[in-house]
Amino acid sequence: MPTAAPLRPRVWLPLVAGVGVAVVLGVYGRLHEPVGTTDVTGFLRLQTAKVWLATAVGILAFVQVVSAAVIYRTGPAPGWVAGLHRWNGRLALLLSVPVAVHCLYRFGLRFDTPRVLAHSLFGCLFYGAFATKMLLLSRPGRGSGWALPVAGGVVLTAVAGLWLTSALWFFATIGVSW
Repeated sequence: MPTAAPLRPRVWLPLVAGVGVAVVLGVYGRLHEPVGTTDVTGFLRLQTAKVWLATAVGILAFVQVVSAAVIYRTGPAPGWVAGLHRWNGRLALLLSVPVAVHCLYRFGLRFDTPRVLAHSLFGCLFYGAFATKMLLLSRPGRGSGWALPVAGGVVLTAVAGLWLTSALWFFATIGVSW
């Protein structure tokens, strides 16, 4: 009976670093004293902007999945697909940062309701998985076989969970607005 191959350092080091990122964000979010909000009108405008940024990140995540599928399919992918995948991912990360910074600073990691707890945990998972994915790409032997697609899948799962527990909830509760 064959035994499972041990995780090589090129896989477990990025994994440990990603877990570290997620834990640090969670601990900071839990220990940080949330700022809260008093201006309801301004708060709703800011929430609306965050919801649309999160929706854009969700759409870009879908493009990431499609472009990754083209890159990893059998046979050569068109040369522009890799560039699209890289730049699309950079844009998605860039759009996610102001949303995450505001959420972390303004609210912290909360567990008022199951939705809020799930949203907080998905946020930590997203940045931890993203850090893991980027570190896997920088390791010799690029991607380490199965690990890169798994990290990408976790990133996508976290983005989907974040969107479902924030933007979809907002659209269903408050309504669609600009």
